[in-house]
Amino acid sequence: MPSTPVFKLILSIFFTSIIIPSFSCPLHQKQALLHFKSTLTAIYNSKYPVKFVKLDSWNSTSDCCSWKRVDCSTTGSVTELQLSYVAAPPPQNFERLNISSDILTPLFHIRSLEWLDISLNFFEEGEIPGDGFGNLTKLLHLDMSWNNFNGSIPSQLFQLTNLRYMAMSYNNLEGRLGPELGSFRKLTTLWLSNNRFQGPIPAQLFALESLQDLDLRYNKLGGGISPEIGRLTNLTFLDLSSNQFTGPIPSSMQNLSKLESLSLDDNMFAGEIPTWLFKIRTLKDLYIGGKGSKLIWNNTTKVDPRCSLQEISMTSCGISGQIPEWISSQKELVILDLSGNKLEGRFPHWLAEMNIQSIILSDNNLNGQIPPRLFESDRLEILDLSRNNFSGELPENIGNTTSIIYLAVSENDFSGLIPKSISNLTGLQLLDLSRNRFSGNLPVLGADYLDLSDNDISGKIPANFPERTKILYLGGNKFAGSLPINLTKLVNLRVLDLRNSIITGNLQDILPQIPTLEILILRNTSLNGFIPNNISMCTSLRILDLSRNNLTGSIPRQMANLPLMSASSIPKDDLNEDRLQDLIVNWKKSSQRLHNLRFYVMLDLSGNNISGEIPASLGNLKALQQLNISHNKISGNIPLSLGNLVRIESLDVSHNQLSGSIPQSLGQLGNLTILDVSNNMLTGKIPRGRQMDTMNELSYFQNNSGLCGMQIKITCPGDIPSLEGRVEEEEDLSWMFWEGTWIGFPIGFFSTILIMNFSIFGKNFC
Repeated sequence: MPSTPVFKLILSIFFTSIIIPSFSCPLHQKQALLHFKSTLTAIYNSKYPVKFVKLDSWNSTSDCCSWKRVDCSTTGSVTELQLSYVAAPPPQNFERLNISSDILTPLFHIRSLEWLDISLNFFEEGEIPGDGFGNLTKLLHLDMSWNNFNGSIPSQLFQLTNLRYMAMSYNNLEGRLGPELGSFRKLTTLWLSNNRFQGPIPAQLFALESLQDLDLRYNKLGGGISPEIGRLTNLTFLDLSSNQFTGPIPSSMQNLSKLESLSLDDNMFAGEIPTWLFKIRTLKDLYIGGKGSKLIWNNTTKVDPRCSLQEISMTSCGISGQIPEWISSQKELVILDLSGNKLEGRFPHWLAEMNIQSIILSDNNLNGQIPPRLFESDRLEILDLSRNNFSGELPENIGNTTSIIYLAVSENDFSGLIPKSISNLTGLQLLDLSRNRFSGNLPVLGADYLDLSDNDISGKIPANFPERTKILYLGGNKFAGSLPINLTKLVNLRVLDLRNSIITGNLQDILPQIPTLEILILRNTSLNGFIPNNISMCTSLRILDLSRNNLTGSIPRQMANLPLMSASSIPKDDLNEDRLQDLIVNWKKSSQRLHNLRFYVMLDLSGNNISGEIPASLGNLKALQQLNISHNKISGNIPLSLGNLVRIESLDVSHNQLSGSIPQSLGQLGNLTILDVSNNMLTGKIPRGRQMDTMNELSYFQNNSGLCGMQIKITCPGDIPSLEGRVEEEEDLSWMFWEGTWIGFPIGFFSTILIMNFSIFGKNFC
């Protein structure tokens, strides 16, 4: 055997003598990719000074097979392009740049592609470029989700018969799903969720027996589910939720013996919930019932589950009585949602001991106290017991659940002090204790979303909220004192509600100058002072309620500079937190709880001692839906410019000292449903046209002695003909009568003679 150095030398000579081929991607493919990058870069560089495009490794001096987001075959041809999220989104203050799908054109020349991911690029609205995708006949994987494609699925895509994976979720695609889907015989994954597809599921889809994942949620699909669905025996994931499917759940679904996740919620299925669902041994996640569902749970049925569920959601299924005890057999349970049922009785101890991650029991009739054992869990993250009949105090050990991020117990009958240990829950994203009977002073609390409204909590207005706080509902309590200066440090604060508190100090000294603040409710807080000119620095305000205070001075004309109130249309934003939906305001003459706050823009300054005139500049607030400046001491005329409030629905200027006439420009307002000008000194004719012709509520015009018009059934002087005019009109009518007589008499005479002659002639003829 040769010595080691000699052996290594021989091997070295042997391997160096072998010519190892070196492959690089074809030149035309490299040029296509560089063309794609240069076009994308040029679009972004023309708009933004900041670098966004994430393709640094793409350059003309290196082999494109070595670039990030690119993979090649052993022969050097490009086979995979990972172009998801290829350009970073613009910063918060930058306008999003929509890119045309034409930018994809160079990629369609790379016919060796087997994998193409263009998801999360948010192309500008347009149809899927079918001709281009039709060239890529070798595609196995195509992901174009999270873009803005509209129209239908182009016919050219159905030529890609080698596809195993196709995702088009989160677009604006519409139309019916056609029988052409049956051409994807090799498909294992089909994701079409979050589009606008309608009509039934074509029978041809149920012939795709290789299908493993089928996601059709959040569309407008409807009709009954064909029993043919039982042919998809390889399915492991099926999501049909949030559609319009009707009829019973097909019994053939029990043939889906590999099914692990089934979501049928938020449809219009009807009939009994079948117990065979719990005999699919592979089933892990079950979502059923929900909004619009007509499914009913047979409360007398005994369930003997063969499956081991990890997620159970059976919302609005008509489950009554106590929480079903068969759930205790599900030892791997992570999520339990039984909200919107008719459950009664106490929170069971066996449930508190199961160490579940998420428990949602809201909107039931449960009562009693919460077992302290529940808060010994090191796994509990979500607990929602809202809108039940729970009572007593919160357990003292509530602070032991340090993993919890979502805690909601609103609209129950809890009382007593809020336990001090709750301060240990530093990871809370949402804490909702609203509409109970909690009292005393507050412990230190922290959450992104904090709702303590409508309790009996007293003491000073808290000042120790964490900087990350976004939502603060503190109204409807017994807080008193000055508005803490520390609130200005909450740089993420978007909602502040302190209604019905007693706030000392003047508004101009304590108004929080927080650029992110969108909703500010300081109604009935005993505030003094005046509205400062620099209120326009709160550039995100869309709802401002300063009503029922002691404010003096005039309405500053600078208020018209609030950007989100002066937008020509209702502003688009991301104020879409699921829990940000309730706010009590005086809306259209009554106290109401508004939902979906991102759709409202309003200004309420009523019930103060504000004087001066209405600034004409308020007409610039074109996004306003409600303007209420009633019950003040405002004088002068109603500005003509208020006719520019194109979105206004309710305009209340009652109980002031306004004079002059109601501007005719208000007749142009097509959304106005309430106009209250009562208890002023207005005169003249009430305007006509559009919505003004429907204003027939007499109380909205009363105590204005000089008003007239069809709305209040008082004829205006200009609408009554003068005496001289009536005499002339009568003379005209008299002349017309006699002139008609003199003309009509001879015509009638000669007509009679002719008729008689024809009659005689006829008799002689016969």
